Amino acid sequence: MDLRLTQARATDAERRAVDRVVDPALDAVASLNGNNGIKRADGVSGLRDEHFSDAGHAARGRRHLLLPALHAVQEDIGWISPGALNYVSLRLSVPPAEAYGVATFYAMFSTEPRAPRVVHVCDDVVCGQRGGEQLTERLSSEIGPELGTEGSGDEVCWVRSPCLGLCERAPAVLVQSTGEPDYSIAPASAEQALAAAAGGGPGADAADAAFTDTSVSVPQTPGGTGLRLLRRVGVADPGSLDDYRAHGGYTALRRAVGIGPTRVITEVSDSSLTGRGGAAFPTGLKWDGVAKAPERPHYLVCNADESEPGTFKDRVLLESDPFGLVEAMTIAGYATGCERGYLYIRGEYPLATRRLNHAIGQARQRGFLGADVMGEGFSFDLELRRGAGAYICGEETALLNSIEGFRGEPRNKPPFPSVSGLFGKPTVINNVETLYNVLEVLAAGGPAFAQIGGGRSTGPKLFCLSGAVARPGVYEVSFGATLREVLALAGGTVGEVRAILLGGAAGGFVLPDQLDVPLTLEGTREIGASLGSGVIFVIDTSADMTEILRRIAAFFRDESCGQCVPCRVGTVRQEESLARMLRRTEIGSREQELALLDDLARVMRDASICGLGQTAPAAIQSAIGLGLLSEGVAQ
Repeated sequence: MDLRLTQARATDAERRAVDRVVDPALDAVASLNGNNGIKRADGVSGLRDEHFSDAGHAARGRRHLLLPALHAVQEDIGWISPGALNYVSLRLSVPPAEAYGVATFYAMFSTEPRAPRVVHVCDDVVCGQRGGEQLTERLSSEIGPELGTEGSGDEVCWVRSPCLGLCERAPAVLVQSTGEPDYSIAPASAEQALAAAAGGGPGADAADAAFTDTSVSVPQTPGGTGLRLLRRVGVADPGSLDDYRAHGGYTALRRAVGIGPTRVITEVSDSSLTGRGGAAFPTGLKWDGVAKAPERPHYLVCNADESEPGTFKDRVLLESDPFGLVEAMTIAGYATGCERGYLYIRGEYPLATRRLNHAIGQARQRGFLGADVMGEGFSFDLELRRGAGAYICGEETALLNSIEGFRGEPRNKPPFPSVSGLFGKPTVINNVETLYNVLEVLAAGGPAFAQIGGGRSTGPKLFCLSGAVARPGVYEVSFGATLREVLALAGGTVGEVRAILLGGAAGGFVLPDQLDVPLTLEGTREIGASLGSGVIFVIDTSADMTEILRRIAAFFRDESCGQCVPCRVGTVRQEESLARMLRRTEIGSREQELALLDDLARVMRDASICGLGQTAPAAIQSAIGLGLLSEGVAQ
């Protein structure tokens, strides 16, 4: 295969970064065509002609390392140069045009030189209302314009960021410095953001330590009566496998091994556990389909790419109870015949990433992962993959493409992942909260779990409360609790409530007279809403509803992968229409703009390839239907 590389050459530092990910031993056999005298970081020189590369299954089997290799270069160098792209392409046998397409797909990668220190300031629907806009104004006056505009500083720059998943601690900042670990500051004051920009911030260790007070994220009493999914948060040490076991860890896996894979799937099916990512697909049915698939190998994927604005429940679990996810994934792998699992975590979660890496290493060292798990004769191991800032990768097939080293664009379905998923093999994909519920299914038994709630809404459920509430955070209730009851757990609302966004940016609005709706799949459907990703974002009368909706529309505009026209164009036109309404420069009249939004919504819902385009107009259409964009209410 002719790679058609440019004349750009990687520096020694760039080669070292790539070689850290791609085993240098893979290139130990020299190519007979080598005549360019390139000296690699591992000391091997003159091995190959850069216009050719190894072919066959071995070469294609390395492409899945593309995303980790790009991360390594970005972290060590601060940007991905043409020379680095050439070297990555050569090592992985990926055409440079495709490597460039992947590198430019993700927001956290830069293919242009930029300052070695970048401060990401969240200005999304929650943080923007809670001080994010003031942070951007202060950074603009002290440092200069945003990244990519004339006048940006050489040593540091700042950028506006979509939701960083720290909504309960708003406003939030993510700091990236070349050669140093990323870290988050939340809540962030202007002084803290400026100190981080100047290089005098707390650093990763001190910033991580600030998150040890889990009462901020989980206001319910740590280990309190009735808590199941959150019972170890703030109680067990997230860095200690022994402490995890002392608080009930690995009892579920031992029970699973004791009853066997078939019985485990039966228990999950009997529990009526549905997926907690928004689609609510029956978990037992998914597991059973993959377990019975004759083609091998089977793969397990955990979707931890939680990027919906207002959503942060998975982050809290990953940071505070990482061994729980490792155990749950091991159970899922054992039951479905998967020997390898991939944990795909969003790139903006540095603390969760560090704690999960530690947990996976500890579990492997102690025999809870590997070739003979717990000495029980089955093999299962995990690999953590870090996303790079693309909400679309939360769509299951886009996530699979991302792991495989392609752009995170959704695939057409069918075939579904349970038939042809990762690397074309049968694949189980579950999100974080779903997998934690598996531990509870095995602890209580499937039928007992099904008695919590009812119908398709069984077991405990996590909700992310933010906005105008007294105590923002993650709350655990049993399915069937009403919206009013959940708000009461958070200390009630603050100010006069105008509306509540339920289910996230792709969800819908609930009015103050609908607070007694039961938070179940069935109950919310009856009022035209959805549970979605578990978001409960309270908006008071001081907020500008049109601006909130414009920010939601801007989020979907930015996050569209661009693969299909209805979504690529529709999300842009939707945001433009709301921007005109915000400026009061409507085309014709407000009624005409609302009619245009309705037409756009119909096209996006009916013709988009995946759920992003299909649900991008959901919140806006909900607001229109409830009269929240009427002339007298918008401002």
